[in-house]
Amino acid sequence: MLKMQALSKVYRTETVETYALRNFDLEVQAGEFVAVTGPSGSGKTTFLTIAGLLEAFSSGRYELDGVDVSAMDDDQRSRIRNQKIGFVFQAFNLIPDLDVLDNVEVPLRYRGLRGAERRQQAQEALARVGLSSRSRHYPAELSGGQQQRVAIARALAGQPRLLLADEPTGNLDSQMARSVMELLEELHRGGSTIVMVTHDPQLAARAQRTVHVIDGQVVDIAAELRLDPVLLRQPAATA
Repeated sequence: MLKMQALSKVYRTETVETYALRNFDLEVQAGEFVAVTGPSGSGKTTFLTIAGLLEAFSSGRYELDGVDVSAMDDDQRSRIRNQKIGFVFQAFNLIPDLDVLDNVEVPLRYRGLRGAERRQQAQEALARVGLSSRSRHYPAELSGGQQQRVAIARALAGQPRLLLADEPTGNLDSQMARSVMELLEELHRGGSTIVMVTHDPQLAARAQRTVHVIDGQVVDIAAELRLDPVLLRQPAATA
């Protein structure tokens, strides 16, 4: 589904090179629910924007559904992104002047779908997140949890192969966060491939697998725990 090998992202100025990702390796199989964790500035968001074809990388290889995307131009990436990837953002990114149904329809317009087909897919997506009765409400008339559900419905309306979620519960209270996580878990059980960036270890533990990123690289937390310095200082047993 998603495979990154020795991928790097470098931001350059006249005098400084800053590595956001360095020799980044990650593979996500179809149908997985993967949480990506790490401290602020570790490269999590850079990884997600590259995974979503919103940003180019400097070196390495990235395959999506077995296709190398590194040689694609902007138009090709936009087409793949619209067809295969759904995004859920921390800030919801809903359009305040559009009602819920129209917000969910927005990405479908770029596919050139006819009005009736767009409307049907949007209504089905809202039904999946339990918001059919709110289809004619505006974002300001919804709770934070409901707005995030609309954002998830918008991501699902195009039936993406991959759902990318960037801190999807970051702006929600604990009760609403649980509701959104339960929805993501339900979508995963239904076969969706989900990659979620989160700083919350409790939410990450609910994913199928957790990947930890530090300084732009994937690290093996289990290996680090095995190298506990307290244990290493203990004298070895003698025969």
